[in-house]
Amino acid sequence: MAVNLPEHIKNIKPSIVAIGLMNPTASPRIQLLGTGFVVGNGKQVATNFHVVAKRADTTKLEQYVVLSGQGEKIEVHPVLQTSEDIAHDIALLSIEKALPALRLAQGAMLAEGSTISFTGYPITSILGLYPATHQGIIAAHTPVVIPAQNSKELQTRTIRALKEPYLVYQLDATAYPGNSGSPLFSLDDGKVIAIINRVHVKSTKEAVLSNPSGITYAIPVNYLQILLESSNKS
Repeated sequence: MAVNLPEHIKNIKPSIVAIGLMNPTASPRIQLLGTGFVVGNGKQVATNFHVVAKRADTTKLEQYVVLSGQGEKIEVHPVLQTSEDIAHDIALLSIEKALPALRLAQGAMLAEGSTISFTGYPITSILGLYPATHQGIIAAHTPVVIPAQNSKELQTRTIRALKEPYLVYQLDATAYPGNSGSPLFSLDDGKVIAIINRVHVKSTKEAVLSNPSGITYAIPVNYLQILLESSNKS
């Protein structure tokens, strides 16, 4: 049975969070970097690794934070620990307070042509948290890299990905930089099937294009499940 989208959005909003870097001496104090979503035991937040890749400057009392809530009613959760899968650009952040966790899909990739949605923070604002939902379809299952035309175009990241290529979702829907880390939902059952990736995949797949397209990619959720399992064991 297909998902009722307005009802679905209402249900998942409490699980959609923003990822930020907090500096008590800066103005504004929190720089919003991307989107995340609550998984596992409710104290774990999934996002893209590139969102939190920059090392926090402890001399400036910087620390990564997760922001939950909506509008101006925002709660700040310091990130206690980070686990990462750099090859698939996934990070798992630990927080102290449990929040509602989303359901993750199991099994094979969702078929091409399937209807999907994603919810996140495409344009970050100091005025508050206002998640936006976009709808589209799965356009293709595509390798994470495309062959470069000559050796000069083979970036280091591309070479690494070519050694271990894997399929990602290509979407007929436009995401923006703030959407990095957003959950991608199947509108068949409302489960998370992938993580929107606005930077890592896009930069490797479209490195040969002089004018990169508005195509959006997403990393299948099975790589997040593997990271969750290994994180829970350690």
